Amino acid sequence: MSKNKTKTVFTCTDCGHETGRWLGKCPGCGEFNTFEETVAIAKKVGAAIGRPGLTSTKATKLGEIKSIEGDKFATGLTELDRVLSGGIVPGSLMLLGGEPGIGKSTILLQICQNKDFTILYVSGEESPGQITLRAERLGDFGEDIYILAESDLATIEAEIRKYSPQLLIIDSIQTMVHSDLTSAAGSVTQVRESTAFFMRMAKERGMATIIVGHVTKEGAIAGPKILEHMVDCVLYFEGERHGGFRVIRAVKNRFGSTGEIGIFEMDEKGLKAIANPSEYMLTGRPINAPGSVITCAMEGSRPILAEVQALVASTKAPNPRRVVSGMDFNRVNMLLAMLEKRCRLYLSQADSYVNIAGGMKLSEPAADLAAIAAIASSYKNNPINHESLIFGEVGLTGEVRSVNFAQQRINEGAKLGFKEIIIPQANLKGLKRPEGVKVLGVSSISELLSLIIG
Repeated sequence: MSKNKTKTVFTCTDCGHETGRWLGKCPGCGEFNTFEETVAIAKKVGAAIGRPGLTSTKATKLGEIKSIEGDKFATGLTELDRVLSGGIVPGSLMLLGGEPGIGKSTILLQICQNKDFTILYVSGEESPGQITLRAERLGDFGEDIYILAESDLATIEAEIRKYSPQLLIIDSIQTMVHSDLTSAAGSVTQVRESTAFFMRMAKERGMATIIVGHVTKEGAIAGPKILEHMVDCVLYFEGERHGGFRVIRAVKNRFGSTGEIGIFEMDEKGLKAIANPSEYMLTGRPINAPGSVITCAMEGSRPILAEVQALVASTKAPNPRRVVSGMDFNRVNMLLAMLEKRCRLYLSQADSYVNIAGGMKLSEPAADLAAIAAIASSYKNNPINHESLIFGEVGLTGEVRSVNFAQQRINEGAKLGFKEIIIPQANLKGLKRPEGVKVLGVSSISELLSLIIG
């Protein structure tokens, strides 16, 4: 049997672009000094090099193919099932990313609880004893859960064929090694080939597979971007590592909606689903304190109330500080510039701090109006009514633009007892006002400030 030929290539560690020689700048992503030398396997002509995951060599009529939608199985965590639109699909490949210590291994073990089928948990980072120690803290487990501390793909494949698990967990993909490649574990080539291997095994055997991915300092999953394109579902695990609040966010899901989030609380017995995240987020908030405003953000199909906090303090430094947590830094800088230009609040002479309480991260522009109100409230040292809810997008000219799902946001605020809700003027048309709730519309940030501060 002839061996496959090998050749040396240079691979970008950021985007996975390959070239036959070293380059200072990657033509794919534009980054400098990101190429590393790797050895690629060149299979001879006639070898089975088809696309991974194909289980049929001929076309089939669409009407003759059975849908797999009804074959989903629940994870046992209601919030995670919500994110996955009902559960895990057999034969799917999921990627779970998150910072170290956030609780990835914990939630994977909780998924293994109370299952009546075979599960293979492969760890390249921990020993079986360490995994058992965590499992004892979480509670009881079934008899058909197998732990394998291994990183070699050939050994893992042998164990998969031996036990034929319905669920395979890989912790983590950066530790897996293909013995035919000379590059180190965690390199672009190793990560890409290992993911392709597990994708092929998942599709051919109908085995649901969850792989854990490390993240970079920017918060993105480490490795080439093609890694996220290869898998069926990408989940990000977010939250403050030393706090109790955790969020699982679906940024890609071939079997359901994207953008959905699940809210969890970490305690000594693992992760516990939070049924009412809005109420949880507002627990302990200050009453009638300057710089504190409640807004409503849409996470997938779910409205969630969050507290926007701002602190503005005068400074004599030539370059005032700008610190933002939970919102986009550049967008907050834009809002500060608008307040100075349109409303004559001299924020260039003050340090400004903006924070989303509880560790939430708000990415949608509907939080603009609440951030504007919180900054102005702190600047004027004038508290805003604690029964007020504010949301809306703000444009560069100071206008307040309409947002989606205004009715759902209002209903969520009314359910939690807010008596005054300030929204964009354009969203008032056709709106159903809940009983006992005053809904006010504003068309500019000056209107908002005159309404809440005077």
